[in-house]
Amino acid sequence: MLSGVFTALVTPFKEGKIDFSSLENLVNNQLQAGIHGFVVCGTTGESVTLSEEEQFKVLSFVCEKAKGKVKILFGSGSNSTSKTISMSVKACEYPIDGLLVVVPYYNKPPQEGLLAHFRAVADASPKPIVLYNVPGRTITPLEPDSIISLSQHPNIMGVKEANGDLNNFKKYKDKVPQDFSLFSGDDESCVDFCLLGGHGVISVCSHIAPKEMVNYIHRARQHDPEVSQDFQSQQPWIKSLYLTSNPIPVKAALQLKGIISTDEMRLPLVAMNETLKNQMTTTMKQFKGLL
Repeated sequence: MLSGVFTALVTPFKEGKIDFSSLENLVNNQLQAGIHGFVVCGTTGESVTLSEEEQFKVLSFVCEKAKGKVKILFGSGSNSTSKTISMSVKACEYPIDGLLVVVPYYNKPPQEGLLAHFRAVADASPKPIVLYNVPGRTITPLEPDSIISLSQHPNIMGVKEANGDLNNFKKYKDKVPQDFSLFSGDDESCVDFCLLGGHGVISVCSHIAPKEMVNYIHRARQHDPEVSQDFQSQQPWIKSLYLTSNPIPVKAALQLKGIISTDEMRLPLVAMNETLKNQMTTTMKQFKGLL
């Protein structure tokens, strides 16, 4: 079973190309901080604007630099079942631990279609998959009954729940196998998610405060009665990483920290405007050690 804090890695760019020097710096920073895993080429990694060749170059690079020290998931999902299967099979040629497969976006499939999609991918994949429920981006949610049903598949090992509604999580958390990994995909509520029985978080804000996030999630999984209140005090800077579309703010923050060389995005995303960047910077400077 997977657990702990997984950082959903950004893909740094410089003059339109992948900035592997910055990516190495980022990976090393995360490893030194004791992070538990990486998601490569997920939403935060701007996978939809990376070519297939670029995605596998990034995956190969991260695997090489991680040297087996942490678990790695690759974001192989798309809104095409056949493409998802193709990407999943190819990704499994690399030393990864599994695949993060997003609910198909744009198509708006019914729940029956989602069940068929995920089962087809799981049947074809040489390595296990983690479901990725993020209705804010896909429109269509993966309903609790669907998660319960899919959790019975021998090659589906977990879910990243980015719904943000803990009541939704409560509907299925006790009805899945005990070894089914339950990850929050919502930084703001991840501690309460783990207090309710979740196993970890696939995080954006762990780019900025990896040690702290590891500590908060550990305390939540140990049912520390004070962790929720302590984490609540961190909400201003966490919320500042969502002032505009992810991963625009976190790239700006990583550049401010000197971890990546630029905050460059790929169209249709654009770098953070100065007004929002100043707002984020002012907020983050109120917290010692963030910038």
